[in-house]
Amino acid sequence: MLRWLIGGGREPQGLAEKSSVQTVGEEQTQNPYTELLVLKGHQDIVRFLVQIDDCRFASAGDDGIVCLWNAQTGEKLFELHGHTHKITAIAPFSSSDAFEENRHLIITASADRTVIVWDCTSGRQVQKVSCFHSTVKCLTVLQRLDVWLSGGSDLCVWNQKLDLLCKTSHLTDAVIFRLTDSNNESEGWNVLEVKRLVDHQDNILSLVSVNELTFVTGSHVGELIVWDALDWTKQATECNFWDSSVHPDVQPEIKLSQSPNETSVQHLTSDEECVFAAVGKGIYVYNLQMKCVIACQRTAHDSSVLHIEKLPNRQLISCSEDGSVRIWELREKQQLPAEPVPTGFFNMWGFGRANKQANQAAKKMQENTPMYFLELVGDLIGHSSAVQMFLYFGELGLVTCSADHLIILWKDGERESSLRSLTLFQKLAQNGDLQLKL
Repeated sequence: MLRWLIGGGREPQGLAEKSSVQTVGEEQTQNPYTELLVLKGHQDIVRFLVQIDDCRFASAGDDGIVCLWNAQTGEKLFELHGHTHKITAIAPFSSSDAFEENRHLIITASADRTVIVWDCTSGRQVQKVSCFHSTVKCLTVLQRLDVWLSGGSDLCVWNQKLDLLCKTSHLTDAVIFRLTDSNNESEGWNVLEVKRLVDHQDNILSLVSVNELTFVTGSHVGELIVWDALDWTKQATECNFWDSSVHPDVQPEIKLSQSPNETSVQHLTSDEECVFAAVGKGIYVYNLQMKCVIACQRTAHDSSVLHIEKLPNRQLISCSEDGSVRIWELREKQQLPAEPVPTGFFNMWGFGRANKQANQAAKKMQENTPMYFLELVGDLIGHSSAVQMFLYFGELGLVTCSADHLIILWKDGERESSLRSLTLFQKLAQNGDLQLKL
């Protein structure tokens, strides 16, 4: 079930009172998403979205239902029933069998302690695993090795046919494992513990792979650690997200105490040059080469930011518990000429030579270091409750899911208007109602 809405959307219920976050006016010239298509297919919180191909995606949530959608038209292709409890994880799962065509599959895990593989073309259940002793909380597919991993109280490795290859013991910490193919055919695969990530002060909430050499983790108390993916040592640490002295361009906030939710790193994404972090209500841009935060918006939303992604043209999209979706642009500040260092008493007696050299070095570094800021360029108001995550489909638009049981497909208004005009022109030409003049 779907319906079209044109315009800026509506104010979420119960969110009329806004805090002093950055706002953007009604004329959002840089926000292309002026049309939205509301998709109704779920009866509870929609927590997960996964892209199947260039124009299809799947949604899942607490009602235990998996829906397949067309991202261009908003049509619901299939409604998949097989789980009896809420969905806890979902991942694309392409078949690589040489004897059959490459099929688009998805794999889902549920609180009913089952995992199901679905065929996205037919909408049918391919296979089901029911041997889990606890809920599977995450799924990872290693396409190159033709295996997939399920994580929860233990880590299991499976092949494409859903045969269990090996598993670990009970997990309590964040651990790095190495998956190796045993030389002994009877033993199959081995999972070896390599390192426990004990450098964080609290639970790790988010992880992003930057490239083959680097990955980044974020914790519940606001720590960000950059790791070397070869020897698993720390390259850099950032734990001063709320220190106003580190971000002097941001107005300090008076706080008697800080809730862990205000500093927790909820989500991370990267473009290999920077890591973009959702920290509490704010978003931060951490440059990997400079090893520092180069831009931030400490109060980007009224509530915690749940998901953040990098878009083309130096833009970001973030969504929040406050029901909003916001578009940001990373812009470079115009540098002001540095003031000359005054000569003082110590310089007069020659004691200031070291300070002078240090000031010159600091001045040179300041001149060579570009400064950035995050500018709000779009505010997408359509959901009435927490927006869990989103998918970006390029020209086809943006898909968001929410605790209000809805999925919204946001469209480029100018592009959709042009497509409708073109369709009308073609129909008139086919019916002979339009005289074409050469």
